Amino acid sequence: MLLAKTLRSSTFRLALIAIAAFGLIVAAIMAYVYVGTLAYVERRLGTAVDHDGFTGMIELAMVAVAVLLLVLAGLAAVLVTRRTVGRIEEINATSRAIMLSGLDRRIPLRGSHDEWDRVAENLNQMLDRIETLMGEVKQVSDNVAHDLRTPLTRMRGRLEKAYHTPRNSEADAALIGDTIADLDAVLGMFASITRISEIETRARRSAFRALNLTEIAGEVVELYDAAAEQVATRLGLDGDREVAITGDRDLLFDAVANLVDNAIKHGRPGGQVTVTCRSADGGPLIAIADDGPGIPTEARDHVFKRFYRLEQSRYTPGNGLGLSLVAAVARLHGAEITLHDNAPGLTVQLRFPRPGTQLA
Repeated sequence: MLLAKTLRSSTFRLALIAIAAFGLIVAAIMAYVYVGTLAYVERRLGTAVDHDGFTGMIELAMVAVAVLLLVLAGLAAVLVTRRTVGRIEEINATSRAIMLSGLDRRIPLRGSHDEWDRVAENLNQMLDRIETLMGEVKQVSDNVAHDLRTPLTRMRGRLEKAYHTPRNSEADAALIGDTIADLDAVLGMFASITRISEIETRARRSAFRALNLTEIAGEVVELYDAAAEQVATRLGLDGDREVAITGDRDLLFDAVANLVDNAIKHGRPGGQVTVTCRSADGGPLIAIADDGPGIPTEARDHVFKRFYRLEQSRYTPGNGLGLSLVAAVARLHGAEITLHDNAPGLTVQLRFPRPGTQLA
């Protein structure tokens, strides 16, 4: 079966063409050697001497060499092509299995560490990435369905109750207000998704300019000061007075605001939230620290995914898009975002490239 595929493969045909071209070159060289040898013998021994035996010996040797080269070249072509076709068939078989059963199959490696093993490793890594992305898409779809089901169910319940109840202006006004609030929450979710997608397409780099990161952080702290007071949280700003950065002011403001909002909401009531801006050797950075319960280590790789929430029941307010927006803004600005223990609590740190650094 494999031999038949080998003989029918385009690789084998190309190998035969290469052998034919090689054979023509070898034949030309051998003819040149043959004619040159006879001419040399005739010059040295003259035409009176019988050269038939010597000529026959040379011709026989050249025919034997030609046949041997032809056989060796044919065997080499078959073996090389068979090996190539065999590896391609393994890839094809795995591809068919994936199409039939799912993304859990992988191309087998032979341990030879040759170019075919490297191709198989790259394809397996690509399949791992695709499987991960498909899992994330499924998780996002499930989360969106769950987050939409609650407000839509509430709206339907209110409307059905109003449909079967005599009209009352005050009750109708309250129903309309609650329904509008739920619709605003749904529309806000889709607006956040759209904005994240816009940021990820890097459509807003035209708004980049020189900024003072401390000034932006100060405006966020001032905005959230009242919200922090409501839960008796002390919100403060620390660090350098001037931290130069190049970026989009509105997006940076939204990213810092999301982090401060999360720190206040998920930190310890009556605790401390500190926003620190400073210029470091590695570049400008901003850190938002709280003294709340923090985030488990195993969840830190997931919190920046869309719709991911630590509270799996998803009954608390929110949609899990705030940190996704922060991550999108960080990528747009070439910033590195990291999570650290604050003992107790969590520190979220954004480290930006130095001003003037060319972003990819």
